[in-house]
Parts: sequence; structure tokens; C-alpha cells
Amino acid sequence: MLKPLLLLSTILAASPAVAQTGPVSDADIVVTASGVAQPADQVGQAITVITRDAIERRQIVSVADLLATTPGVTVTRNGGIGSFTGVRLRGAEAEQTLTIIDGVRVNDPSSPGGGFDFGNLLAGSIDRIEILRGPNSVPWGSQAIGGVVNIVTLRPTEGLQARGNVEYGRYDSLYANAGISGAKGGLSGALTGGYLKSDGISTAAAGTERDGYRQYGATGRLGYDIAPGIGIDLRGYYADSRTDLDGFPAPAYTFADTPEYSTAQELYGYAGVHATIGGVQNVVAFTIADINRDNYDPTFGTAPSFIGRGRSERYSYQGDWQAVRQLRLVAGAERENTRFNDGTTFADTGITSFYGEAIVTPIEALTITGGIRNDDHDAFGNHTSVGANAALALGTGTTLRASYGEGFKAPTLYQLYGPYGTRTLDPETARNYDAGVEQSLLGGRARASATYFHRDTRNQIDFDLGTFTYANIARTRAEGVELAIALKPVDALTFSANYSYIDSRNRVAGANFDNDLARRPHQTVSATVNYVFPFGLSVGSTITHVGDSFDNAANTVRLDGYVLASIRAEMPIGERLSVYGRVENLFDETYQVVRGYGTYGSTAYGGVRVKLD
Repeated sequence: MLKPLLLLSTILAASPAVAQTGPVSDADIVVTASGVAQPADQVGQAITVITRDAIERRQIVSVADLLATTPGVTVTRNGGIGSFTGVRLRGAEAEQTLTIIDGVRVNDPSSPGGGFDFGNLLAGSIDRIEILRGPNSVPWGSQAIGGVVNIVTLRPTEGLQARGNVEYGRYDSLYANAGISGAKGGLSGALTGGYLKSDGISTAAAGTERDGYRQYGATGRLGYDIAPGIGIDLRGYYADSRTDLDGFPAPAYTFADTPEYSTAQELYGYAGVHATIGGVQNVVAFTIADINRDNYDPTFGTAPSFIGRGRSERYSYQGDWQAVRQLRLVAGAERENTRFNDGTTFADTGITSFYGEAIVTPIEALTITGGIRNDDHDAFGNHTSVGANAALALGTGTTLRASYGEGFKAPTLYQLYGPYGTRTLDPETARNYDAGVEQSLLGGRARASATYFHRDTRNQIDFDLGTFTYANIARTRAEGVELAIALKPVDALTFSANYSYIDSRNRVAGANFDNDLARRPHQTVSATVNYVFPFGLSVGSTITHVGDSFDNAANTVRLDGYVLASIRAEMPIGERLSVYGRVENLFDETYQVVRGYGTYGSTAYGGVRVKLD
């Protein structure tokens, strides 16, 4: 551990920039830990919160680029923006990251591993992101093994507000967004719309043909209070994307330029009713996630070469009761139905779940949370998960945190019923414990945290080369340390940094035993600084270092580490208008995160932002 700590010290001393997110402020309210709103200082799990202000300050387009600079997170993208993008938490598989948008589970039932593709998730409509690191299946169920990424789009506040921005940059890239929201009396609503198009870069690193990307999308929400304590809540999300691809053309059949492309339509919806009855806050909801994916190769005609149709429907109830000041009880029931088809395989399944949590505050400084969940899957039967965490907030500004969490991931429909499927698969399971400390100093102007974690995953589903079917044959182990610091010495200057050391290992007996898991760098460091001059100009910079990793399970193909730097500035013109610009990959670093796939060189963008309050 000495070498990683020395690396962190060197970067903090030498670099003028540190990461945009540090430890969560005690003033923040988080929902991802227990599924209900809690003050952050009452949560024993590791959570990072990203606000709309941070998104705009960083001038972020792709959510994955922002997540890559947070503790415990690594990101791989197969080419330019819009290409398949996986987000791994604490070294887990990308398919073991549960992703939620406005209360809807959006992991794709039609993909082989059931993961969510972050390649099409843009930041224009997003107000807030919570990243919980570690298994947390008690409130969230299947797939929450690595952790949970919880995304909230534009929310209305009292009065009428509007915002918008448009920018242009390298590769003929145009990005535009607009949003309007408001609330009056018992009625509230929000609506956003966005568009992005770019000529892009070659997906194949050895290629010369640019592979472009286009997306248009919208989000909306509507709330109405029927009576005091009773209301309805409607939310929707839609994105239509097209991504140019590369493939393996004849006669060499090596990765190279091709005219292939893919399309995706994503539709997510939420309809809920909330009512407070007898002191119990009740929520009944229906959610839907519908994802259509098609691949095309014009070389062989106009018909799709692949189709994927995935749909999930979830019915849920949650009750939240503050029994006494020291005891809060949360309970819920859910039924999820999923189905998919790929043109040849049509399959569906379902899972019925019940869970309960107790949030106990025996003394004012201590909060203990414990819970249990049972999931009854149509294919593999019952599975029970438990979890507990504690947070002790001392009067010295010190908060001690500890947690134990279990996660599970149900076999996907493809793994169960596809051409290589096995109908007797068991769920993947994980057990994790972590402990950490957070210290606040100088009246909250300085905060630092450190967290240690250890996770064992069993029954992991992988392709068995002996039987040419999917089987529960994999085991993995991950442990590491996450460090973070946030400073605000004066109101005009913010400085933050984080460092992660993650050791992810294959624990299956055989030739690859104890090898590093593919594309899991041991070390990542990110640092950000922002300064606002008295006349309004804001400037900032971010530096991210990602260490070496391997591209394959045998650890024979190395991916060299890299350092990416960016600079940015924004200047207000009056009270409602500002102009901004940024340069990404400032020093034109050459690197790869997936062997053979292209990455961006130095790029510059400029734009205009407007806000009406």
C-alpha cells in the first residue's frame, strides 16, 4: 500500500487540479442507500453525489466521462461517443452495476449480460447523480453487486425556470439542450430536449474512416397534489440514437473500417401515487423500460443483421413509517416481468420480491440500518439478501462509517434461454464489507475521507468452453482503498481530489487463477480545481490518471496507463447569458482503454449558455 499512497501524495503536491467531487456534504440528502431519503451523515455506505452545478461547471456531455473521475469507478468505451460504454464499480463487472433513471431500472433485458450501455446517456437533462459503491440488493434487488448509479433528471422548483445551451467543436460536433420547469400550488412539471451529432473518430484504432454519432432525446415529469399528503407523479425518458461501427471485413477479417452502424431507441416511464396515511408514507408505482436495438451492415443489404428487443415492467409498493424518533421502518413489495427477443429466441421471466429495513437511532450521533430481502425468481427460485450499516457522527467533525452488504444478480434471459443458455443457472452472489472515516475541518471548508472495502463474488456466470454453454463457474475477489479530499479555502476557489486503489482478482482454479481481471487498473487518481474571478470569469482544470491494466483474462495483453488533462473557462455576459469553452486531452495523449479501439486526441469546444429564473 505504500507505493499507492506515495503516488497520491506526489500528484496532490505537483498538480494544480483535483477532482470535482469529494466526500458527500452532511447537508446532502441521499436515497440510494436505503431507497428512502436520509441525511448523508446517517448513512454508513460509500456514496458520491454529483449536482447539476458540477455538471455545468465541468461542461460535461457524456455522463460516463464524469463518472470516470469519481472514486472507485472505471470506465471503458469501445471507440468514440455513443459506442458501447461500461461502468465498473470497485472492480466488479459492468453488468453488475445497477442503473436507475428517475426511479426506473434501465439495465437492458435483451443484452447477454443484462448491463446498461452508458454510451447513449448524455448529461443535458440530468440534475443529480448518486453513486453508491458496494453491493446493496436489500432495497434494489438484482444486479446491485458492484453498486448503484442513481440518476435524476430535471426537477421542478417553485416558480418558472428555463435553461439552455448550445456548443460546437472538433469533428463537426454540435450539442444543444433546453429545459423548462416550474411549480405553482399543487402542480409541478419539467421538460427537457436535447440533440447531439458528431462526425466522431474511427472506432477501429487502425482505421481512417470516421464513425459518427447522432442522438435526440427528451425527458419530462409531471406532479399533482390531489390533497394534502396525496399526489401523483409521472416521469418519462426517451432517446433515439445512431452509432457508426467498425467490424471484421473480408478477406483479412481483422478489426477495420466498415459501413456498419447501430440504432437504439430507449423509452423509460414511471407512474406513481403517493399518500401519507396514519403517519405512513405510501408509494405505489408502475415502471417500464423498453429498449430496441438494431445493427445494420449495408454490405449485405438493408435488413438488420441483429435485433434486440428488451422490456421490463415493474409493479411496486413502499411504505415508510417513522414509528418513534429513534425508529424508522421501511418495507416494500415488487413484481418485475421481463422479456426479450432477438429474432430467433423469445423468452420471458419474472421475479417477486419483499423487503424490510429498520433505521435505528439509539443516540443522536449513531444511526444503524439493517434490512433483509427475499426474491422469488420464476427460474431459480428463492434468494435472500441481508445488509447492515452504521454511521457515527462525532462532535469533532468526524464521521465513522461501516457496512456489510450482500448483492445478487439474476441470470439474464439470454443466459437462461438463448442458444447457449442453461435453464438451471443460479444467481450470482456477492458479500462485501467496508469501513471508513470522514473528517470535516475549518467549519466545513475542508473535508477528507478514507474507505477500505473487500468483496467476494461467487457463482458468477461465464461461458464454459468445455460445454459451450453458460455456467456458474467464475469467482472473483476485489479489495482496495478509496481516498478523497475537498477544499474551499475561499469562496472563489474549490479544490478536490480522489484516489482509488482496487485489486480485482480471478479466483477460479486454473491457468488464470489470481490474475488481474481484464480492464481493471489498480490505480486511478483524479483532481480538479475551479476559480471564479471577482469580475465573473470562472476557470478550471481536471487531471485524471488511470494506471496500467490488462485487456484479457490471461494477462498477456497490456493496456498502458495514461494521463488526461482538460482546461475550461466560462464568462457571464449579464445575468442570464454566458459563453464557455474547454479543451479536452490537452496534451494529446495517445492511449487505449480497449485493445484495438480508438480514443479521442486533443479536442476543443465552445458554446453559449442561458438561464432564466
